[in-house]
Amino acid sequence: MKHMFKIGLVLGIILAAFIGLWASVAIPNLKTLEERKVIESTKIYDRSGQILLYDVHSDIKRTIIPFDKIPKSLKNAVISIEDADFYKHGGFSISSTVRAFIVDLISGEFKQGGSTITQQLAKQVFLTADKSVVRKAKEIILAIKLERAYSKDEILNLYLNEIPYGGANYGVESAAETFFGKPAEKLSLAESVYLAAIPNAPTRYSPYGTHTDELEARKNLALARMKDLGFISADEFEKTRNEKVAFINRGADGFKAPHFVMYVKEKLVADYGEDAVDSGGLKVTTTLDWEMQKKAEELVRSYGASNAKTFNANNAGLVAIDPKTGQILTMVGSRDYFDFNHEGNFNVTLARRQPGSSIKPFVYATAFAKGYTPETTLFDLPTEFNANCNPDGSAPAGYNPDNCYHPQNYDNNYRAPISLRNALAQSVNIPSVKLLYLAGISNSLGTARRLGISTLNDPARYGLTLVLGGGEVELLEMTGAYAGFANDGNWNSVTPILKVENSSGNILEEYKNQSTLAIDQNIARTINDVLSDNIARTPAFGANSTLFFPDRDVAVKTGTTNDYRDAWVIGYTPNIVVGVWAGNNDNSPMEKKVAGFIAAPLWSAFLKEALKTLPSESFIPPAPTDPGKSVLKGNWQGGKSFKINRLTGKLATPNTPENLIEERVVRQVHTILNWVNKDDPAGPIPDRPESDPQFKNWEAPIRAWAAAHGLADESENVIPTTLDDAQISTDGPQASANFYPDSEIVLNGTEIDVSFDVKDLDSISQIDLFLGSNFLGSIESPPYQSSFIVTGTVDSEIEFKANVYDLSKNKTTITKTFKILGN
Repeated sequence: MKHMFKIGLVLGIILAAFIGLWASVAIPNLKTLEERKVIESTKIYDRSGQILLYDVHSDIKRTIIPFDKIPKSLKNAVISIEDADFYKHGGFSISSTVRAFIVDLISGEFKQGGSTITQQLAKQVFLTADKSVVRKAKEIILAIKLERAYSKDEILNLYLNEIPYGGANYGVESAAETFFGKPAEKLSLAESVYLAAIPNAPTRYSPYGTHTDELEARKNLALARMKDLGFISADEFEKTRNEKVAFINRGADGFKAPHFVMYVKEKLVADYGEDAVDSGGLKVTTTLDWEMQKKAEELVRSYGASNAKTFNANNAGLVAIDPKTGQILTMVGSRDYFDFNHEGNFNVTLARRQPGSSIKPFVYATAFAKGYTPETTLFDLPTEFNANCNPDGSAPAGYNPDNCYHPQNYDNNYRAPISLRNALAQSVNIPSVKLLYLAGISNSLGTARRLGISTLNDPARYGLTLVLGGGEVELLEMTGAYAGFANDGNWNSVTPILKVENSSGNILEEYKNQSTLAIDQNIARTINDVLSDNIARTPAFGANSTLFFPDRDVAVKTGTTNDYRDAWVIGYTPNIVVGVWAGNNDNSPMEKKVAGFIAAPLWSAFLKEALKTLPSESFIPPAPTDPGKSVLKGNWQGGKSFKINRLTGKLATPNTPENLIEERVVRQVHTILNWVNKDDPAGPIPDRPESDPQFKNWEAPIRAWAAAHGLADESENVIPTTLDDAQISTDGPQASANFYPDSEIVLNGTEIDVSFDVKDLDSISQIDLFLGSNFLGSIESPPYQSSFIVTGTVDSEIEFKANVYDLSKNKTTITKTFKILGN
């Protein structure tokens, strides 16, 4: 009985609350719309908080038109996609509301709308955008009251005149004029269906945004429902689905940095909802540097036009990021956002494209972490990488030759032994494919993932083509990933937002630096050292290429896809990373030129401008490491090493002076797989190297090359058997100095000649000379003599010093003090 009483009490409270809500919700006057909710505009600013990039409602466009001026095709399209039972229900759908309630209950948040057209009208026009049970109840009550007070056509008419289409556009008349340049009554069936598709998510489905494929899918969904409901025939469905509709160029429309603004707006909608962004009065301070952005837009437009004429590369994109924070400083997604005839609104910085060789640094970083070094040498020779194919690239009988894989270098030349430093700096393909095998595909993808690359998730599809750009990545993520190298291995998630405030000034979101150590600090510094090595790069690009900045430390990598559909350049200093892509949105090929010609001039021109505003910073050099094995240090001639005294030729011992020790190898030219286990390169030499599936195909061209160059194998008899008898000495060399004139008191400006007597001339490596704190120079070979002029303050003293070094770097210091007299 008590339980029944409690249940009755709860139901009574709910009923009383509902009655109270029912009484509090008044029926609005559809004629005057005086009770329409007040819209507070969201504003998006640059990083200074002073430059307004975009005002969502800078000039609200709403034109009310009568019901008979709205084409029937548009009414039917809206009903089909939004509320097929509109003319049957009494304001809300019980089944849809219950279904939405269950989904929201399971998810723990308000995700599902479950709203009829009447409910959407109540929410959009007369209620606030907050998501709560009370607001939902008010929405249902108001929908019921609207249905009782007004006809279906009146409700639909108001809905079509009030629905938001993004930004300042409200209602189908404004949308028709904005998107198609015509009044609503002149819309075609296809245009009507597009207008029906957009309001569900105006930012996401904007025809001027980057998700036009999703807009197309929703348009086709609306068409299919119209066909199912009998509004159009099967023929009309097919014709309209394939019809190409042109959205007009809406011009600058009062906002700056449009690709960036739309990117920010989409993030805001994802985080706060369409209603909050559309009318919540948010103040958004972004990371954009407006001065840099203006220069970037100007340069992309200029170089993009030139590339179109010269290289058939009709589009370009550019991103700049602060590597210490991950903050986006500039974003230009095309030559001209407002050139919709050439898909200018498409943001190529967010598109997935093949990166070519710009992916290589992630593979090399992985290999360096495994124990390989920039000096490790691989053979750049024609190589077949499918172990089922023959070493010469042919297929065995019965095997599909299309499955064989023997990539080429960009210049069709082969360099034979080449260090990893030179291979990466010159973007040589064959050793890079070998290195991916040594580093491991999974390990390399892990490195890329830790640096923020989220799109490379199908390793089986890429195989060894990954290192040549076999996957697809975004320019924004790639630029952000390179920021991890620039920032000593510390990676920051890329962000466009510094702060978001609501209409009351309360901070909803604020940037916080949350970097993570993605790769070892010394590995990052090693990559920086290689990519900024202009000497290593010169054979491929020239000594004074557009990649070289003589007065700054700049690391850079290019990338060109094999079919010349994508050209990349990503380069950086310690305080800015700049990524550039050039190509065609439709993936058609460019002229057969490498990225150094196509994308590098734009990249270089922008970086030069950006560096004018940034302090000069240098990369920290990597700490030296000892990988142990001689082959990892670059000795490609063989893997069996020994050490000698380079003066005596005898086998070095622990007593041999370190500076006289020279490491040599027994010449036996083989693939590196003969000397290392790829998963443990510093470990023991493999007992059966031929068991590695790649060994046979790597080994054959190397042995042929060695034979052609007269590099016959040596036996271990070349290793000396006599031990070195040199002893480490800690005593300095025996030396003395003779001065002329030989006087301790000299006139100011006197020239002094000095010569040195040493006991063992062959044991001296150099003599360093100093006068006071000034270094006068070094004498590195006999005769050991020099001269200097004594100058200084009259009646003062000055010391001459000579440091005499032997080959073991032991030192003897000789000094003489001179007193200076006036002339």
